[in-house]
Amino acid sequence: MAKKYLFILFTFFISSGYSQDKSNEQDSIDFNSLRQYPKKNSLPVKDPVIQIQQVQIPVESLDLRVNYWKNWTSFGININQAAFSDNWKGGGVTSLAIGGQFNYKLDYTKENKNYVSEVIVQYGKVKNKDQLEKKTNDRFFWDNKVSLKFSTHWNLFASLSFDSQFDKGFNYFRDQQQNEQKTLISRFMSPGYLTESLGIEFKYKTFYWLRLGTGTARQTFVLDEDIIKTNPGNFGVKAGHKARNELAFQLISNFEKDIFKNVRLTSRYSMFANYEHLEKLKFIDHRLEAQLTARVNKFVNVGFNSTAIFDNDAADKIQATEGLYLGLVYRFPN
Repeated sequence: MAKKYLFILFTFFISSGYSQDKSNEQDSIDFNSLRQYPKKNSLPVKDPVIQIQQVQIPVESLDLRVNYWKNWTSFGININQAAFSDNWKGGGVTSLAIGGQFNYKLDYTKENKNYVSEVIVQYGKVKNKDQLEKKTNDRFFWDNKVSLKFSTHWNLFASLSFDSQFDKGFNYFRDQQQNEQKTLISRFMSPGYLTESLGIEFKYKTFYWLRLGTGTARQTFVLDEDIIKTNPGNFGVKAGHKARNELAFQLISNFEKDIFKNVRLTSRYSMFANYEHLEKLKFIDHRLEAQLTARVNKFVNVGFNSTAIFDNDAADKIQATEGLYLGLVYRFPN
């Protein structure tokens, strides 16, 4: 009986050891060996072949046009008004002033040929209480120039310009009763200037140019006979005549550039030296114009302009005018 139990116990231990070995054997299986990897470069990859081929397209098919014309236009208006009550102790006079300006510039450039046309129109008036109305500005100027470039900065040019005013101009004075009176001293085409010039031009970039007109002719017109009575000099036109011809050397210098952000300086100086009186400096005419404009925003500008003229045929001393303005200005292209 005891032998029977020993045999059963021995058989149990043998069975348990075999099961443990099988369990360990199963736990130690290497699963990496079961993984399958694709072969390297199993899928062939080819580099794309890019082919560039030139295609001829007729210019007519593109419908391209070259515009050699450029133009700029600006116009502005400024108004100044002041009013005082009759018992205002600080002093002052009720007044209303209005002024306007129109500028137009046309430019044609193709290869070494150039044409420029510029129009400047200015007019303004002021009316003070108990006084006659007076002009603050009055000018019509039209300049045309054609040129042919023969080097980097030098051109041959021919120009034609016209300069006059729109409205009548008066000299104001008070009579013995202290009433304000006026005397006519100028009007349209009295005087009027027509100038033709041939010479060479120096041009630096787009903001500066200098004209040397070695062959310049100018006609001075005084068509109103009443002007002769009030202006003894008659702007150089002889009594009994309505025009005067002069041959001279002319120099014109023009500068126009933004010197600061939104601040533009425009300046033009012109000299007219009559060959007949070239040795006498007092017979050389000078005109200097300067304008400083600050752009406040797209439509509002504030500026200062000044003009000085010395013309012995019109006055013995320098004529000068200046103005400070704030007004609406519009430019296009803007």
